Amino acid sequence: MNPMNPSQTNQFFDNFRHFFSRPAVLPRLIMVNTAVFLLVYIVNLFFWLFQLDSSQDLFSPLTRFLAIPASLSQLVVKPWTVLTYMFLHEGFFHLFFNMLVLYFGGQIFLQYLSQRKLLSTYLLGGLTGAAFYVLAYNLFPVFHQVSERSLALGASASVLAVLIAAATYVPHYTVNLILIGPVKLKYLAIVFVVLDFFSIQGNNPGGHIAHLGGALWGFLYIWLYRNGKDVYSVFNQFYRKPMQVKPGYQKANRPLTDDEFNRIKNEEQKLIDHILDKIAKDGYKSLTKKEKEFLFKSGKNN
Repeated sequence: MNPMNPSQTNQFFDNFRHFFSRPAVLPRLIMVNTAVFLLVYIVNLFFWLFQLDSSQDLFSPLTRFLAIPASLSQLVVKPWTVLTYMFLHEGFFHLFFNMLVLYFGGQIFLQYLSQRKLLSTYLLGGLTGAAFYVLAYNLFPVFHQVSERSLALGASASVLAVLIAAATYVPHYTVNLILIGPVKLKYLAIVFVVLDFFSIQGNNPGGHIAHLGGALWGFLYIWLYRNGKDVYSVFNQFYRKPMQVKPGYQKANRPLTDDEFNRIKNEEQKLIDHILDKIAKDGYKSLTKKEKEFLFKSGKNN
């Protein structure tokens, strides 16, 4: 194992600093998760030092406040937990692994889809995972005895939604894994899903069920998107700036109608699909300069 020389070390920290200084969704998601982890750790340390928690519970008071409960009666009085649970980690390695997968999955995602879609996939993947967890613990008899005290936490469902979405969009994208070598993204995604499925009978059934919910959302969203139905379009009204019309999306000195806009977008999507099929068959290098430019611009505009 060769240690990094000073120039490589400086380059690593420069890249690290540049990544987290950008006003982008991916670094902010990682920063929020890390900040919540540090906050929970500090509060838990304070409670431990002063012996303030005498409940003898597996979870700390702040974790119980932020984690999502399986019990419907508890969830009704703690509705914020459907969001806060997906940013909550108590173990360092739980946080580290989730953020590592989010970083690599998010980087691939952003090569083809937009920042807004990444954020929406993370949040809705987490919400779907929460729904799977709560429903399973209230429907299946095996969980009835533990549902009143069961809690779920972690970004795994959200992270898996992002990874599965990327794998569904570009299944033949190749990643190089340490000790393994080049692997197509679709196979990596399948391994994650299969491991979660066969781990349901283990020590953390609720967590693995939530992961599968997030994975299902990632797949379902891209499947709908590739078939011309962008379910995230309902959020566009919260993002769009007034009086802004994209170049080429104007006709006769007026904004396009919905039908005209949708027709152009459908034509563009067909071209994107053609380019992605070309990448899948012959690789990115097979694209022409114009195809590369179009793919890059479409990723920024979506």
